[in-house]
Amino acid sequence: MTYCVAMRLDAGLVFLSDSRTNAGVDQVGTFRKMTVFENPGDRMMVLMTAGNLSISQSVRQIIAEQASSSGKSIWTASSMYEAARIVGEAVRTVHQRDAEELKKFGIDFNVNIIFGGQIKGERSRLFQIYAAGNFIESHNENTYFQIGEAKYGKPIIDRIVTPATPLNEAAKCALISMDSTLRSNISVGLPLDLLIYEADSLAVSRFVTIDEKNQYFQMIRTTWGQQLKSIFAGIADPVWNAAPDSAAIALSTTNANSHPMRIPPPADITVTDAHPAPLQTLTEQVGGMRQP
Repeated sequence: MTYCVAMRLDAGLVFLSDSRTNAGVDQVGTFRKMTVFENPGDRMMVLMTAGNLSISQSVRQIIAEQASSSGKSIWTASSMYEAARIVGEAVRTVHQRDAEELKKFGIDFNVNIIFGGQIKGERSRLFQIYAAGNFIESHNENTYFQIGEAKYGKPIIDRIVTPATPLNEAAKCALISMDSTLRSNISVGLPLDLLIYEADSLAVSRFVTIDEKNQYFQMIRTTWGQQLKSIFAGIADPVWNAAPDSAAIALSTTNANSHPMRIPPPADITVTDAHPAPLQTLTEQVGGMRQP
């Protein structure tokens, strides 16, 4: 299990991943999900994975060595699109080798990948690659990708991030998204890897590994929770059928269709008393039983 998120912005790219692979009662696994492929001045690419760890590690190893039978690799690809195709081919290679054997043991071929970066001569690009080796690319209408336990951290990104968002604000949003996920799901855990890439720099701009001692992340965890409570408390409670001249915003019940769907009891059921008498004493219930 894991949570990874990446954002493609006008100013560059933001990548954030956790490092938890399993969280049993007596065993917690930790492996890095982020891999950086960098040739400063020529290309910088980041790969993040979720799913079966043995599959993702095999894919990563093939990519690092040689990703296609044609001899092309991500180190020689002329575009990020071509590099994404090479990553997809590596996924298919592992599938052809391992999928049937895994199936015999009841294990699905499960891997999801976020792959992004920049190659000299083109803009920054971001892709999500699926278990079949196919992929989609991020555009202005969809500026980010998530893999793993994505649902907890999605709302804050949807409300905040746009292509124009500055890198530092996007990094802050990604960390809040991760904190929401950490709070709600035990299968995601520290330490985190955060990488910031400034467009056209063709090298890693900033990178940090975040553990439980990181002061900024601890501030995020504390402040975000407090601010949420404060904002929640500042929103008015519902006021039912407020007068028209009242300053309160009414949660009106005057609509003729505003009623719950009611199901009456069956015809053969008779309700005789909505308020039953108090329970009898123990002596009355057992017919006057007395101590010997």
